[in-house]
Amino acid sequence: MIGKRIIPCLDVRNGRVVKGVNFDGIRDVADPVEMARFYNRAGADELVFYDITASAEGRGLFTDILRRTAREVFIPLTVGGGINTLDDFDRVLKCGADKVSVNSGAVNDPSLIERAAKKYGDQCVVLSMDVKRQNGGYRVFKNGNRVDAGLDALEWAKYGEDHGAGELVVNSIDTDGVRRGFDLEMLAEIEARVRIPVIASGGAGRKEDFLELFRAGVADAGLAASIFHFREVSIDSLKEYLQENGVNVRR
Repeated sequence: MIGKRIIPCLDVRNGRVVKGVNFDGIRDVADPVEMARFYNRAGADELVFYDITASAEGRGLFTDILRRTAREVFIPLTVGGGINTLDDFDRVLKCGADKVSVNSGAVNDPSLIERAAKKYGDQCVVLSMDVKRQNGGYRVFKNGNRVDAGLDALEWAKYGEDHGAGELVVNSIDTDGVRRGFDLEMLAEIEARVRIPVIASGGAGRKEDFLELFRAGVADAGLAASIFHFREVSIDSLKEYLQENGVNVRR
C-alpha cells in the first residue's frame, strides 16, 4: 500500500510566504527560500509553491524566487501561479519544478490540461481546484477565489482526469485557514468520481484533522500551511502520530 503524503504549502506574494483565512486577511510569514530549506530537512514528502497573485495580476510567476527555492529542495516540488500556456509549463519546469499546478489557466483554456499532459506526461500535470459550497453544490473559483468560474467542481474534477491530469489538489475555500478540519464531505464526493490521487487542502489545524482525513479514505495526501509554518505541529511528530493510529505514511 502506498503511504499517505504530508505536504506543506508555500503561498508566495511579493517574494514572501504569506497566510490568510478564507483566502483573505493575508499576513507575512517568512522567506520562501528559508522555508523550503526547513521543510526539506523536516520530513516533508513534497513541497508546493504557489505564487498566489500571479493569475489575478495577469503576470508570470516569479521565476527568480522559484529558482532559489528549488535549489534548496530535494523532494518533489509542485509549482503554480500564472500558468496559462505550455510556455509557462516549460519555464517553471526549467526553474526546477517537478510538477506544475494549473488552476485559472485551465479554467480559461481547458485544452491546456491535455496539451500539457501529452507534452510533459500526466505525472507532471496537477489540476488545482479552489472550491466553494454554493446552493447545495460545489463551485469552482478562479483568480485566487475572486471569480466564479461557472463550473461544477465534481464535473471539473472528472474532466481533469479524463484529459490527462495526474493529480488533483482540492482547496476548500470555506475551510481555508479556519483550522477546524478538512471538508470531508466535499472530498468524498470528488474522490468517488476520480481514480487519480487527490490532495486535500484547507482546514488543517491539528494532528487529528489529518487522522480523520486519512481514516475517511477521501485523499491520498494532506496539504497544510499554518500549522507547519508556525511550528505548531512538526511533520515528524505528525507522521509518528498517524503511524501509531494505523495510517500508513511515507517515512
